[in-house]
Amino acid sequence: MSKVYTIKTVQYIPADLNTVWEFFSDPANLQKITPTQLGFDITSKYHGDHIYAGQIITYKIRPILNIPLSWMTEITHVVEKQYFVDEQRFGPYQLWHHQHHFRIEGTGVEMTDIVHYKLPLSFLGDIAYGLFVKKQLQEIFNFRFMAVEAEFGSVGRPGILQMG
Repeated sequence: MSKVYTIKTVQYIPADLNTVWEFFSDPANLQKITPTQLGFDITSKYHGDHIYAGQIITYKIRPILNIPLSWMTEITHVVEKQYFVDEQRFGPYQLWHHQHHFRIEGTGVEMTDIVHYKLPLSFLGDIAYGLFVKKQLQEIFNFRFMAVEAEFGSVGRPGILQMG
């Protein structure tokens, strides 16, 4: 049985909560915060401009050797300007549960992501995690930190990335 892994990131964004929420609740902006080498492309036609509970968003990604994979997520929970949750319904993981939390911190916003995920293929998934999945996810979240800073600016506080 393969392990359930976690990622927790915390990033401070020098913008008001309304602006930050508007950016992150628009599915089209996912492309801006995803590394181009993943070949990320939203394929759903009716995903809407802002997230809502029950929303289905489909993507194509190319995480390994430029091989296209389909990914479908559902936005399962939304509390406006506080948090939302997306869960994989179909895709490369056996489990993907991603929480996005937002709270006012000083003159900006503290954004916290918590991801629980599990790889398929039992112990082979755990081997893949050690060989390349962990490193690739670190690179994706590091890119995201930089892309968010490019979009909103930096507060001089480094982001926090914890993986376990």
